[in-house]
Amino acid sequence: MAEVEVSPGDSSWEITREYHIDEDVGFALPNPLEKLPDNYSAWMDIAGRLPDLIQMGQLRAEVEKLPMLSIDDLQGHKSQRLAHLALGYITMAYVWNKGNGDVCKILPRNIAVPYCKLSEKLGLPPILVYADCVLANWKKKDPNGPMTYENMDILFSFPGGDCGKGFFLVSLLVEIAAASAIKVRPSTLEKLYVIPTIFRAVKQQDQDALKRALDDIASSLKEAKTVFGQIHKYVDPKLFFNVLRIYLSGWKGNPQLSEGLLYEGVWDTPKMFAGGSAGQSSVFQCFDVLLGVQHKAGRESAAEILQEMRTYMPPVHRAFLHSLESGPSVRKFVQSQGDADLRKAYNECVEAMVDLRSYHLGIVTKYIRNPARQQLRPGNTSEEPSGPDSKGTGGTDIMNFLKTVKTTTQKSLLKDG
Repeated sequence: MAEVEVSPGDSSWEITREYHIDEDVGFALPNPLEKLPDNYSAWMDIAGRLPDLIQMGQLRAEVEKLPMLSIDDLQGHKSQRLAHLALGYITMAYVWNKGNGDVCKILPRNIAVPYCKLSEKLGLPPILVYADCVLANWKKKDPNGPMTYENMDILFSFPGGDCGKGFFLVSLLVEIAAASAIKVRPSTLEKLYVIPTIFRAVKQQDQDALKRALDDIASSLKEAKTVFGQIHKYVDPKLFFNVLRIYLSGWKGNPQLSEGLLYEGVWDTPKMFAGGSAGQSSVFQCFDVLLGVQHKAGRESAAEILQEMRTYMPPVHRAFLHSLESGPSVRKFVQSQGDADLRKAYNECVEAMVDLRSYHLGIVTKYIRNPARQQLRPGNTSEEPSGPDSKGTGGTDIMNFLKTVKTTTQKSLLKDG
């Protein structure tokens, strides 16, 4: 998909239309479809029964009996996203099965061929990504009700009971809370898009307008952290680590699939793709770009990982991040003004990002590092885990990655004077 030639500093910049950023749900897919055309009922039936099929030991046999379906009748973006979500769930279930080490290294052609064709059409990789399991995997119980956990559900589930629902929906609600800072700023007179307002303020050297916009960003980030706290209520650490995490794991940096996954009928050699990860969220990379947080470059660096994660985002969201990078530097402008209040507003945004990333580190400690330690040596939580148990679903050493990202963010705080 070609990038959209729109300047983020232009007052006519319409992020909702050009970059598929919704006024209500941000980067999430608004009101995802729940059904596909009848000729794709076989996909939907299996995707909807994954936990039972896995438990009965019938999942792989059912997948192998699927007919080879064309993607030609998947008309419209939402229909294609639902199919990509369903095929992603089926693929993860087929590869990992009961999660007991019985790993399948070949994805059958009856799934691999349509999945890869659909992935190419959408500009996404053929694996379950954040844009699938978080951004497009939700519905309201009451269509007229609020966007709250109690009024929402997910479309498909893995084994682990409500663990997946809790993990995906809390992630979605965090996403929406954070994204409110890049959408519409409340106004009794007109809709004011925060990001165009920021760039226009820098261009016009309007310190007051910039300060108000930065205040909006800091407020949204603080709200996102508060929403993130719901994970403790809805997601059990043992279920996440021992069950759900397995089905979210990819085949890059994974010793169980050291050569990758062979997509039968598509490629002659196995391919490596990372599993779904919060690093694939556009909204937090957006704030890094806006605030001028420069992650250190280099091989296997945080910067390189974050750039790679962009390839797992929908193309329009990648284009959005690229457009932000072409805008004026908010950080340099704040530095050049020498205004204490403006500097304080900027630093509050950076501090809110640091706090959110610190909180994320605490979540990872609770849901990955501590269970991995217990598995390594029951009763001992002092020894550091290594190998696959220390990695996140994206295939990275998640603790080191998050610590690096947090430290870099912290170093972006502007000093007095």
